[in-house]
Amino acid sequence: MSNIQLYYKNTTQDAVGSEHGIRPEDLDSLADRLAEITDRLAVQRLPYRQLPYQQAMVEEVKRLTEQIRGRFDNLVVLGIGGSALGNIALQTALNDPFYNLRQRRNGPRLFVMDNVDPVQFASLLDILDGQLDRTCFNVISKSGQTAETAAQLLIVWDLLRRRLPLAHLADQVIATTSPDSGVLRQVATEQNLRTLEVPPGVGGRFSVLSQVGLFSAAMCNIDIDQLLLGARAMDERVKEKNLRQNPAALYAAIQYLFYQKKKNLSVMMPYSYQLKDLCDWYRQLWAESLGKEKTRDGQVVHAGPTPIKALGATDQHSQVQLYREGPHDKVFTFLEVEHFARDVVIGQEENAGALAYLGGQSLAALMNSEKLATEYALVQSQRPCLTVLFPEISAYTVGQFLYLFEVATSYMGELLNIEAYDQPAVELGKDATRALMGHPEYQELLKNILPYRDRDEDYLV
Repeated sequence: MSNIQLYYKNTTQDAVGSEHGIRPEDLDSLADRLAEITDRLAVQRLPYRQLPYQQAMVEEVKRLTEQIRGRFDNLVVLGIGGSALGNIALQTALNDPFYNLRQRRNGPRLFVMDNVDPVQFASLLDILDGQLDRTCFNVISKSGQTAETAAQLLIVWDLLRRRLPLAHLADQVIATTSPDSGVLRQVATEQNLRTLEVPPGVGGRFSVLSQVGLFSAAMCNIDIDQLLLGARAMDERVKEKNLRQNPAALYAAIQYLFYQKKKNLSVMMPYSYQLKDLCDWYRQLWAESLGKEKTRDGQVVHAGPTPIKALGATDQHSQVQLYREGPHDKVFTFLEVEHFARDVVIGQEENAGALAYLGGQSLAALMNSEKLATEYALVQSQRPCLTVLFPEISAYTVGQFLYLFEVATSYMGELLNIEAYDQPAVELGKDATRALMGHPEYQELLKNILPYRDRDEDYLV
């Protein structure tokens, strides 16, 4: 099987000049430190790094999938952030772009409701009207206290009770949650729901290769064995102590060196529609893990490169003007596909005139030419670029990608000396939401929040 590869020549001083590129000795200066980190990570074996080897977890997903396969026409995932982005990324990457519209599918239609936008959710309920008995709801929350997911569950719960009064909640709701504690675990036990587990010690943004992401993938006929096989293959590669042979350490080292050069914006730009939602997954992984106020020893640093999503070739026409002539504060990571699963030949027309040069060529050739052309243009403007090369898009290569960037995040956290596995700054907004929605335990917070609701007319234009 073929592996994804990291190409980094266009980050070097030979490509983009000494001011904006990195030198061989810059990488060499980090080699010993990264080798030590590699050893330390190998000893720690963080919980997310165990997931590709958890065969019992996979078998449980398969058993549940087989039990209900053919029973449902719709699968609705209720979750937000790490409970949703991985599911979306897997579906976009590994199934037909118009999967839900196909009359012949290998699984149910998939709807991942990763927000509480009222119009969007009401529209979903319209779509499901008359099909509730053929709809499975997978609610995903480690604690069960996430307000967005809890609200969605309560809506669904009420709807099922009213529309299907003779049905049992357990027939149509599957809870993915903490194995032994939390509100959702309690609800699941009381209602006798079928359950899957959010593994202990695995944060949501690292959970895509757990039952959090694997269940919806398996239901939609994605090969989860190959997905985890790809992750295991990458795990072998990221144990390598030689910096230039370890893609995760190398990616982190390059990003870290540019961060020291004040290039703190990290743009990921796939030249494939299938890979576009991997960028949303990456944005949470990079932002929530690395955006920290303090180092582990308490020094205030306000660390964190900002992840940005772009899409080739679309954003050549919306962002590249800024990328080439704007501030020198960005590092670019392209995702390139060498062999697309399908292709379309461009028509040849006798009277096409100046357009005739395109005739007889393919959209795959055009897409990859667009990528190479953008890379060339950026390098001409001394903008550093990396490329992740996919030989093809498959469960195996996507599994490699996911695991590569999870481990690269761990390396980057070590280089920045920050705690990459918590997200303390998220909690205040969550608490404020609970207060505004009437949670009795958070009412004291209201006195600080409510002044923001009263808009000062002097500042309203």
